[in-house]
Amino acid sequence: MKVDVLLGLQWGDEGKGKVVDVLTPGYDLVTRFQGGPNAGHTLEFEGQKYVLRSIPSGIFQGDKINIIGNGVVLDPALFKAEVEALEASGHPLTKRLKISKKAHLILPTHRLLDQAYESAKGEGKIGTTGKGIGPTYTDKVSRNGVRVGDILHNFEEKYNTAIKRHKELLAQYNFEYDLATLEKDWFEGIACIRKFELIDSEHVINDAIKAEKKILAEGAQGTMLDVDFGSYPFVTSSNTICAGACTGLGVAPRNIGEVYGIFKAYCTRVGSGPFPTELFDETGDLMRKNGNEFGSVTGRPRRCGWVDLVALKYAVMINGVTQLIMMKSDVMDAFETIRACVAYKINDVITEEFPYSIEGEVEPVYAELPGWQIDMTKMQSEDEFPEEFKAYLNFLEEELEVPIKIVSVGPDRAQTILR
Repeated sequence: MKVDVLLGLQWGDEGKGKVVDVLTPGYDLVTRFQGGPNAGHTLEFEGQKYVLRSIPSGIFQGDKINIIGNGVVLDPALFKAEVEALEASGHPLTKRLKISKKAHLILPTHRLLDQAYESAKGEGKIGTTGKGIGPTYTDKVSRNGVRVGDILHNFEEKYNTAIKRHKELLAQYNFEYDLATLEKDWFEGIACIRKFELIDSEHVINDAIKAEKKILAEGAQGTMLDVDFGSYPFVTSSNTICAGACTGLGVAPRNIGEVYGIFKAYCTRVGSGPFPTELFDETGDLMRKNGNEFGSVTGRPRRCGWVDLVALKYAVMINGVTQLIMMKSDVMDAFETIRACVAYKINDVITEEFPYSIEGEVEPVYAELPGWQIDMTKMQSEDEFPEEFKAYLNFLEEELEVPIKIVSVGPDRAQTILR
C-alpha cells in the first residue's frame, strides 16, 4: 500500500485541514510530516470551528491513528494548549495520537531568538510568526537540537546546554526577555507530551505500509514557501513539497502514491515577500472579506490576488501532483469577470516558467473569463454548477494538465463536492 500525500500548492492557507478531515475516513493513519505551530489548519463541522497547529487533521475521526512525524518541530506549551482545547470539546487524544521521538522540540529560547533575529532585520523582515520555527530548524541542521526522545534520556543536561548557548546568542542582540515565565508553560507542556506514546515513527509507518494499511501524509504551509523551491528568502524553514514527506516520515520515494495538490480559486499570502498577482484595490478587499482571509493562528490579514497559474504549474511539476483540489470556489461568486495569470512579463520578456526570483518588476499576464455571480454555497453536486464555473474548471484543468477532483464551496466539511 502506498502513502498518499496532501499538500498546499500556493503560499499556504489553502484549506488543507478541511480536506484531510474529509478524506480521513478512507485511511487508517494520518501523519504530519513537517512544519510547526506556525501552521494553522481550520476545520468546521457540526456547528463547531477548530484550529489545529501541530496535531494532524485526522484527529476528529475517532478510530484513526494520527502521528506527528520526525520532520515536525513541536512547541510543548502550544501543544498542551491545543490538546486541552480539543479534549474540552469532547475529543480524547491519548489513544489517537502518537509522537515521533525524532521530532525536534521548540525551546522557549527559540521563540526569543526568532523575535530577536526578525527585529534586527528592520525593513528586511521575513514576516515570521515569531514562534521559534526557524531557529529550531537551524539547531536541527547544525546538530544542536533537542528532540522529543531526549525527554527520556539525559533531558536536563541537553536542555540546559541548549539554553546556555541561546542566552549567549541573545546577549549579542541586547534583547530583553522573561525566560522564567516561558519556561513554566514549556515544562508543563513537556509533562503533557509524556502522557502520549512516543514512538520510532519510521518503523511504525513502514510496518503499516507492509500491513497494507492506508496512510495519508499531511503537509503544512504551501509549496511556494518551501525552503528550496519557494520565493526565497521569504519562505519557511522546511521542505513543504512532496519530497518532504519522505524525509519527514522516513518513507521511501517508491512508496508515495497519490499526491493531492490543494489550491484556492484565487491566491493569498501572509507576511512579507513577492506576490505577482496581489491586488491593492476593492477587488482584493472583497476577496479578503468574502474569504475571511485572516490567519487562523496569527489573525493577520492575508494579502489577496488572482490565481497565479505560472506558480501553480511549477508547484504541480515539482510535487508530481496527481489530483487537484480547489478550495473557496464560492469566494469568486461575487465577480463579474475572473482573471487568471497565465504568464509573467519580466524585462519585456514573456515567460510561462517560474523564474529564479520573482522579486522586482514582474508583471502578470492575464486571461479573462466570465464570472457566474451565483451563490454556490448551497450546491451539493457538480450538476448544479453554473456553466461559467464549469468553464473556469475546464480552463484550469487544461492549463494545469491535472484533473480537479474535489471542489469546496464553503468552510463546512459538508460543503465539499467530489467530481
